[in-house]
Amino acid sequence: MDETNQTSTASSLEQAVNDILGVIEQDREREIISRRFGLFDRKETLEQIGELLGITRERVRQLEKAILIRLKLASEEGKVPSLKDAERAIVRYLSEQGRVARVQDVAEGMIEKGASALSKAHIAFIAELSPNLAVVNENDDYYHSIGIKEHADEKKIKAYAEEIVKTVKAHGEPITSEDLHAKLDHEHPSHVSALASVSKKLAHLKDNWGLVRWPTVNPKNIRDKIYVILADNGKPMHFSEIAKSIKKSEFKRKDVTTQAIHNELIKDKRFVLIGRGIYALDQWGYSKGTVADIISDVLKKAGEPLHRDEIVKRVLKSRQVKETTILLNLQSKPQFKRVSKATYTLAEPSK
Repeated sequence: MDETNQTSTASSLEQAVNDILGVIEQDREREIISRRFGLFDRKETLEQIGELLGITRERVRQLEKAILIRLKLASEEGKVPSLKDAERAIVRYLSEQGRVARVQDVAEGMIEKGASALSKAHIAFIAELSPNLAVVNENDDYYHSIGIKEHADEKKIKAYAEEIVKTVKAHGEPITSEDLHAKLDHEHPSHVSALASVSKKLAHLKDNWGLVRWPTVNPKNIRDKIYVILADNGKPMHFSEIAKSIKKSEFKRKDVTTQAIHNELIKDKRFVLIGRGIYALDQWGYSKGTVADIISDVLKKAGEPLHRDEIVKRVLKSRQVKETTILLNLQSKPQFKRVSKATYTLAEPSK
């Protein structure tokens, strides 16, 4: 959406909000709704509004409920045309996004990236009164979200999201929207992604969905981000390349120094130094140790003397070092013994 359309959308939503408030006759009631939904400033609690107006918290709650019922009736009867226009715009946007989305994402998609709290409040307020929209209120399990009611009301949206959580949990590892869709009964993978985004139990990274506690889809610290970068790359990387990849990534916090990356690589057992500044994941079969240690492991596994070319070949599978470094270790370290031309075995341990 270009800047002109974004400005126009923001103005239309603001106009709808003002028209809705214009339906409310009493100033006190208008004040309650404006403050509860944060339509002009930050949202306020029942207690804060009660103190301001000199009434009890419970009375504020009762009035809010009664006003919203009247406004919803006015909306259903078509008494606020600009509300209908705003509702159609939101429905159109949701149709393109998978039929449901977080309020934050709707605001950013329809208005601007990093949409203001007021923009989010206007969209949430309009959705609350729109007969064709379903609202999922925020709690410990769900984000504040809006869906097209024709496809699923609040109860169904939550049920679908929970079904996705169970499917991901049963799968046991990150899964793409396409593969999730194959396991569920929804029309399109975009609908699955949209429903998954409503749940606070799930997270995603590069179209891979997983439980929010899984670092592969929700990396929270530098080490987790390093792990994701290496796993995604599929091969060893120099620590400076890892730092550059993190800075180019979709991670929320990616402003890290190369030195910080190097420090974390050293500390974590998941990462194995296999060359000068080059690291791999231990799950790829690499093990820690010096070049001499790796040569020893190669000869132990062979159970027989090996030609130096074969030793070099096998060591290079787990270490990115120069061939001369391997040969120097073979020739200079006491644990290796040359038994024939260019052929080595492990030396007998001294008694």
